[in-house]
Parts: sequence; structure tokens; C-alpha cells
Amino acid sequence: MKKIRLYLCCICICLLAGCGRDGVEAKEYTVYYVDNEENKVSGQSVEIEGEDTREILQALFAKLSEQPESAGYKSAIPENVELESFAYEDYQLILNFNGEYSAMSPTREVLTRAAIVRTLCQVNGVNYVAFNVNGEALVNVSGVPVGYMTADQFVDNEGNEINAYEKVSLTLYYADISGGSLEAHLVDRVYNSNISMDRLIVEELIAGPEGGESVENGFATLSPDTKIVSVTTRDNTCYVNLDEGFLNLPGNVTPEAAIYSIVNSLVELSDINKVQISVNGSTDLIYMETIPLSQVFERNLEIMRAQ
Repeated sequence: MKKIRLYLCCICICLLAGCGRDGVEAKEYTVYYVDNEENKVSGQSVEIEGEDTREILQALFAKLSEQPESAGYKSAIPENVELESFAYEDYQLILNFNGEYSAMSPTREVLTRAAIVRTLCQVNGVNYVAFNVNGEALVNVSGVPVGYMTADQFVDNEGNEINAYEKVSLTLYYADISGGSLEAHLVDRVYNSNISMDRLIVEELIAGPEGGESVENGFATLSPDTKIVSVTTRDNTCYVNLDEGFLNLPGNVTPEAAIYSIVNSLVELSDINKVQISVNGSTDLIYMETIPLSQVFERNLEIMRAQ
């Protein structure tokens, strides 16, 4: 049994030991565990007694840390990973883990995250879950913050699909040293197939060139503070919705270079011909007082650096 902070343990042990309270009925929840081969997650029904949301969350987290009764499965949370604190407010739950969380392999981390999110989102009033590690937002293999998650992100991926990592070659357009022209860079990435290709491309652009900015690798066109609100593709048009971080340009990058780094990178995908960009859902603004976002963008080859 892993160590969990004393203030969590005292409450959880009382709840899980069957300390009944008059007039409080136990409710059935599904706690998810990881199979021994780390290929999938599977649920096991448990009864948790309590009415207070925080107490129920603490009890479920303790269950996630225990060895399950089912043969062939192990606790969702490795023994050396500890929950140091959590914050709950307005349907949002933030879990803060110790640094050992980052020591998990990418495969195990995805399974652990899926098990935790699917388990805790059953609690009434918890719709979104975010992970921090040592107080910093959890990032994916591309260095982009994972952000808030819902159970729906994992519900269709039970079994081997949740563990599907693939290698892909992407053509990404970064700025040249001038900041006003773009260069195409072919990069290989290993990614989790839960992420759509269009979103992966935007995440990679936000993360910037792998290995750092240089004449060889190119220069980032988007601020690392940019957050993705949503990325969806319909009828060969990709709709990219970013937060206000997109309004901050890095270095000497021009608005045109920022816009068309997104557009040119996305239209490399066979199912995308056009791109619509919005900020917090709105296209009714002029980007950096230069480019109206009300338009739908197409590939721009004139912005490419002359060879």
C-alpha cells in the first residue's frame, strides 16, 4: 500500500473500513485498474459511503492506489506515485502529484491517467480533471500541457486502443531567422493515437522546434503560452480555436508567419484544404491589427523563404 499523506489516509481508512453513518447510504462506483501487461484498463465495482464530494474523492483515490481483487490487474497508481494535494471547485478537479509521476513510461502514464479520470468523473459535480506534477501542469510527449480532461476522452478507447502509440512524419512550418518567412521541416514524432492529427500539428507548433530554435530547426511562430480550446475538421476545413495566448507573438515573428505556419502545416493533411482560426471562439477580430480572422485561410506559398 503506497504512502498517501496522513490527512488523506485518516479519512479514507475510516470510509473504506465500513465506518457507517446513520442515514448515509453507500453508492456504487466503478474503480479502474491497469492490467499486468499494461495494455488496458478495466473496472471493478465498489461501494463508497458518504455525501461530501471531497470525502468521496479521497475514498476513490485510495481505492485507485490499492491492489485490486481481480487477478491479472494492479493498482492504477504506481506505489511510488503520491497525491500531494488536490483542489476542487466549480466542477473542476486539479490533482497535484509528486515528481515520481513523471517517471512512468508514456504507455503506463496514459493508462494511469485514463483510470483516474474515468473513476473520479463519476462523482457528482466533477466534470473535468487536470493533473499537476510538483505544482506544474502535466505536459504530453510534445511538451504541451494536457489540460482538463473528461471521462469521454477515454471511454471509447478501452482495451488496446488506449495504449496505441504510433510514429508519424509531419511537415511543420516554422519561421526563418527573419521571423517573416516560413520554412518547411519534416519531423518524426511518436504520439498517442487518442490525439487527432490536426490537433497534434497545432500542439507541435505551440511546442516549437524540437531541439530548440536554430537556423537548422527553425524558430517558433506561436507563443508557448497559447492554449488550444478545440481543433476540429469538417468538410475539408479545419477549425482551430485558440485562447488569448495566440495574441502574443514570439520574438520578431510577423502575424502573417504565425497564421500561415498553422495553415500551411494543417493543409499538409490530405483531408484539409482550408483553415478557420478563432480566439476563444470568436472570429470577429483583426489579428494583431493586421489580419481579419473572419476569413477562411488557404495555403500560402508566397510566404515561404526563397531558396
